[in-house]
Amino acid sequence: MSRLRARKLSTQIFVAQLAILTATVLIGFVLFARQERSQLDHQYEERAASIAQTVAGVPDIVGCMEGAGDPCTEPIQSVASRIRKETHAAYVVVIDMNRVRHSHPIPSLIGQKVEEPIATLDGRTHVGIDNGDTGRSANGKAPMYGVDGRMIGEVSVGIRESSVSAALWDELPAYAGWFAIALCAGAVASWLLARRLKRRTFGLELDEIVRLLQEREATLHGIREGVVAVDELDRISVVNDEARRLLGLGSVSVGARLDDLVSPGRLRDVLTGAVVGQDEVVLTDDYCLTVNRMPVVLAGRTHGAVVTLRDRTEMSGLLRELDGVRSLTDSLRAQQHEFSNRMHTIAGLLELGQIDDALSYLTELRGSATEFAEALRSRIASPLIVGLLLGKAAEAGERGIAIEISDDTWLGDGSGKVQALTTILGNLIDNAFDAVVGAWGGGRVLISIVEDDDAIIVRVADNGSGVAAECSELIFLDGFTTKPDRDSVRRGLGLALVHRLVQRLHGSITVSEGLGATFVVTLPRTMRSIPATEGAVK
Repeated sequence: MSRLRARKLSTQIFVAQLAILTATVLIGFVLFARQERSQLDHQYEERAASIAQTVAGVPDIVGCMEGAGDPCTEPIQSVASRIRKETHAAYVVVIDMNRVRHSHPIPSLIGQKVEEPIATLDGRTHVGIDNGDTGRSANGKAPMYGVDGRMIGEVSVGIRESSVSAALWDELPAYAGWFAIALCAGAVASWLLARRLKRRTFGLELDEIVRLLQEREATLHGIREGVVAVDELDRISVVNDEARRLLGLGSVSVGARLDDLVSPGRLRDVLTGAVVGQDEVVLTDDYCLTVNRMPVVLAGRTHGAVVTLRDRTEMSGLLRELDGVRSLTDSLRAQQHEFSNRMHTIAGLLELGQIDDALSYLTELRGSATEFAEALRSRIASPLIVGLLLGKAAEAGERGIAIEISDDTWLGDGSGKVQALTTILGNLIDNAFDAVVGAWGGGRVLISIVEDDDAIIVRVADNGSGVAAECSELIFLDGFTTKPDRDSVRRGLGLALVHRLVQRLHGSITVSEGLGATFVVTLPRTMRSIPATEGAVK
C-alpha cells in the first residue's frame, strides 16, 4: 500500500487506465469469441441442412426408399458414406417413415430404429445441436419425398463440434491481433492523457492536491475577510462564509452569476470590474466595505478574478470618532487661547480700575452665547439636535465661519426622526464647512429645519464654490469626492450615507448647481426608527 501511495500521479493514472483497458479488451475478446462460436455453429448447422437436402434429392437413394418391399440398404449406405467423406460430415443417416436407419457410420446401427420422432413431418428443414452416438455435432435434417410427392423418409446430417472449434481457432489469432493493436493504442493514449493531466495539475501529486484543498478550505472559511472567486463569465467558483455574510448571499450555490445575485449599483459595478480601482469603498445597507478585485492570470491568460471584501463599518466609525475628537481638541485649544486673551483683557481692565467696563465686557460675552442657545431651544425640541447645532456653531466660530439658523426653523420632538436627522445634519454641515474654507468675504452657512403636517424639510446652504453640473449626481456615490483624504479617514462617504439614509426613509435629496451649494432633504413626517448601524459611518 505504501509503495502504491509513493507512485506518481501520472503513474497511478496510467496503471489504472491500463488495467481498465486490459480488462475491457479481455472481456470484449471473450464475448466476441462466444459470438463468433455461435455464428460458426449456425453456419455449420446450415451447412449440415444443405447436405441433408442434397442427399434427400439423390435419385438412387430416393428410388431405393420408395421401392416395393425392403429398401436396398447397401446402395443407400454406399452413397451416404461417399457423400459423408466428400463433405467431411460426421454422419449421414437416412431413415424411413418407420424411423428405421438405412445408413449410418456405425454399421451395427443400420436397420435399428432411432429413438427420436421424425422431426420433418411439418415439411421443413430443421437444424440444431445433436448429442448422438458419434458425439456432439451441428445437425441438419431434411425431409425426403418420392416421385409422387409423398414423404418417404428423412435425412439427418451432422458435422462434428471439433470441426467447428477448429474453424474458430483458425479465425481467433487474426482477431486477437486486432484486439492487441487496440490495447496498445489505448495504452499509448492513456500514457499521453496521464502526462497531460500531470501538466494540468502543475506537477502536484494526489496527496499534495488533497492537502492543498484542505488548507484552502480551512483558510477561506477561517479568515475574517470575504473572498469571492469568479471565472471569465463572472460565475462564482469560490465563496467563503464571510463573503456570504457581507454580501447577503445566504446559501447561494457555486456557479451563479454575480449579476443575478447583486442588485444594480456601485457594489455590483465594483464586484464585476465595471469600476476599477484599489481599496474601493462601498456602502451597503448594513456595512461599509473596502473591495478589491484582482484578475487571475495563468500562462498569460485571464482565468477570472478574486474579489476580497473587508468590513470597515466599525473601523470607519472609530476613525471618524477619532477625527471628531481631534477636531474637538483643536477647538478646545483654540477656545483656551481665546479664553486666555479675554481673561487678559478683563485683567487689564481691572488693573486700570475700570470695573464697569470689565463688567460690561463680561455681560456682552455671556449674552451672545446664551441668546444663541436659547433661540435654538425655543425652536427645536430635541436636545440631541440642539447639542449638535451648538457644537457645530462653536466649531464654526473657531474656523471663522458664520453660521445662521433661519427664522422659520421649527422642529418638534420625536424619537423616530432624531437619529436620522442627527446623521443627516452632521454630514451636511461638515460638508458645508469644508466647502466654504477660503471663501471670498468669509464663509457663511445657513441652516433651516422646518417641520409641517406632512414632511420635515432640512436645508443647508453655503457660499462656497458650489457643485459642478457634471458632479450633481456623482457626489452621492460612495467613494466619490473632490477632496483629498485626511490622514486615515476616507473621503466620499458622508453624502453617500445621507443619500442612502434618505432613500431608505422614502425621502428625497437635491442639490443646487453653480456657486453656493444648497442641499435640500425632504423626509416624510412619519418615519421608522433607524438601526444604530446606519448612523455608524459619517
